[in-house]
Amino acid sequence: MAQKRLDHVGIMVRDLEQTISFYTKVVGLELKGRLPHSNGVIELAFLGFNGSGETEVELIQGYSDALPAEGRVHHFAVSTDDIEAEYKRVKALEVPHIDDEIVTLPNGHRYFFIHGPEGEWIEFFQR
Repeated sequence: MAQKRLDHVGIMVRDLEQTISFYTKVVGLELKGRLPHSNGVIELAFLGFNGSGETEVELIQGYSDALPAEGRVHHFAVSTDDIEAEYKRVKALEVPHIDDEIVTLPNGHRYFFIHGPEGEWIEFFQR
């Protein structure tokens, strides 16, 4: 296995600007970057502490506006150095759901999702 660390936690939000403001002013996170998803609908923002490469918070706008009052953690991501090898390894394990392909974002980062035993989403992610 080529996993290294927990890479990020994705949180679905209704208002990206308001949420970035809250997380930076109240929680003390720094905005590390923003980008549109390659699907042309979703907008992403990444926040962290002190400019380091630690686990990030990923804010996701445009995925769904039908969020419960308490918000929604969308997924957590495990970092890997070899996304293709991990895709082949996990696919061979016949998990209940695995994405049909590896997605490449405009910044070159690549990922795929699987579902855990309770339906939770787990992302394998290569920077």
